[in-house]
Amino acid sequence: QMSNSSSITHFLLLEFTDTQQLQLLHFWLFLAIYLAALLGNGLIITIIACDHHLHTPMYFFLLNLSLLDLGAISTTVPKSMANSLWHTRTISYAGCAAQVFFFVFLVAAEFYLLTVMSYDRYVAICKPLHYGTLLSTRACVHMATAAWASGVLTALMHTATTFSLPLCQGTAVDQFFCEIPQLLKLSCSSSYVREVGMLGFSLSVVSLCFVFIVVSYVQVFSAVLRMPSEQGRHKAFATCLPHLVVVSLFVSTAIFADLKPSSMSSPSLDLVVSVLYSVVPPAVNPLIYSLRNKELK
Repeated sequence: QMSNSSSITHFLLLEFTDTQQLQLLHFWLFLAIYLAALLGNGLIITIIACDHHLHTPMYFFLLNLSLLDLGAISTTVPKSMANSLWHTRTISYAGCAAQVFFFVFLVAAEFYLLTVMSYDRYVAICKPLHYGTLLSTRACVHMATAAWASGVLTALMHTATTFSLPLCQGTAVDQFFCEIPQLLKLSCSSSYVREVGMLGFSLSVVSLCFVFIVVSYVQVFSAVLRMPSEQGRHKAFATCLPHLVVVSLFVSTAIFADLKPSSMSSPSLDLVVSVLYSVVPPAVNPLIYSLRNKELK
């Protein structure tokens, strides 16, 4: 039957399990990951904000990354934990729209920011004499603002498109949070062409950013390998590798989530993949950035 979006008051999120004990296990597991993300990102934000030695472009962008990570994990995980604890599945229509908006906004802004961070590493290693002028305080603030603003625009477009579609497949979302691909499965098949167009547009923007990151790093590594001193090479690699690991983790999980063939699609696999790209990076990024970093330690 054709159910009009305006008459829908809530959606049903996927339960991790039917049994109370496993529900509680899921709650404690998510709580542990969430607290780790809060602690790690909170520490990085505090340290960078308070220590004036760390008031450099690289750390300014890292502070922004931690803020985005905190926001992204706070959009999905607390609601899922609450549902497990109260043994419920519902999320209100407005809550679902808010989740889609904030999640897309924060994840898109994070990707744009990672692109800016690759430019920062490129300038630092390939054009060190121009670093102060190309990455002045004003330039950094402008770049960070552009990343956040682009995230908001991306989210507005996707949220508006997704929630303007008529739904005819019920209200059960096969995911622990409101995720666009799962919401599209609920829409009337003929009408999601618009959102597919939007996804295509976003994919081309993401591809451009990704090409930019790859080209930056090809130049960075060729410059690093030409360095005469072993110590200089080691230091340059140490500042670039964390960023590269974060980008790889981010891109590989997101690509797998969006482009895996439907034959491979099963609720449990979708769930694992979504946890990988939405929950794990915010918790792991602070570790990746601080493990090899003497200044942060």
